[in-house]
Amino acid sequence: MQIHAVPVLNDNYVWLIEGGQRQCIVVDLGDAQPVLAAIDALGLTVQAILLTHHHADHTQGIAKFRARHSVPVYGPATEAQRWVTHPLADGDIVNLPQIGAFSAWLTPGHTLGHLSYLTYGAAFTGDTLFSAGCGRLFEGTAAMMLASLDRLATLPDATQIYCGHEYTADNLRFAQFAEPENTAIAERIIAVAKAAALGQPSVPVRLAEERQTNPFLRIRTPLLRQGIETFAHQKLNDAAAFGALRRWKDEFDGLSPL
Repeated sequence: MQIHAVPVLNDNYVWLIEGGQRQCIVVDLGDAQPVLAAIDALGLTVQAILLTHHHADHTQGIAKFRARHSVPVYGPATEAQRWVTHPLADGDIVNLPQIGAFSAWLTPGHTLGHLSYLTYGAAFTGDTLFSAGCGRLFEGTAAMMLASLDRLATLPDATQIYCGHEYTADNLRFAQFAEPENTAIAERIIAVAKAAALGQPSVPVRLAEERQTNPFLRIRTPLLRQGIETFAHQKLNDAAAFGALRRWKDEFDGLSPL
């Protein structure tokens, strides 16, 4: 299995998963033209589209794409709009010949029906788990997102995380601000800058590295928790600490809290 990153829009990634006999599937489709060009250049045949959630920057290329490749579209059952032909619920398995089996995990928080897809040591996490961050809480609650990240954190350390956006450098700036004593974050900032200078994406990233550098996977570590509670001016349980960390990140980015 080979996985190709196709940058689209400002900072999205579409993932092409290539299996045997030049067969492939597409994960999220924010823009059709770059993906069509990549498929033609690689000489691939498309079997299906997997969608993590309903937001336009992950779906707005579907109609144009399916005008050329009329393939099934798998997506969250609770977010099934006109373009989802095969609605999926938590635990459903998508079996695709020559490529493999994909397990759908319900990982709400960013949206209520958000799915992540797991296969052969890879996790396609959309806008739930980012490299060094997580998605904003547009529809779900802090408790939902924490539970989703806790679930993803049960995967093996070697799992490669394929997320929906190139946000790593910005996320690491906040991670270092929130946890300045963490040397793994400082080392990763250097590595990501070097990759960017070479025009390389910062993802995929191993889950083990996320455990060391992603503050949203680290809310129970004592020093970071102390920083979160200082920001919130009170002692907090895990869900409240997660929500406070998300607000802290939003304020750091200059975004209005939801």
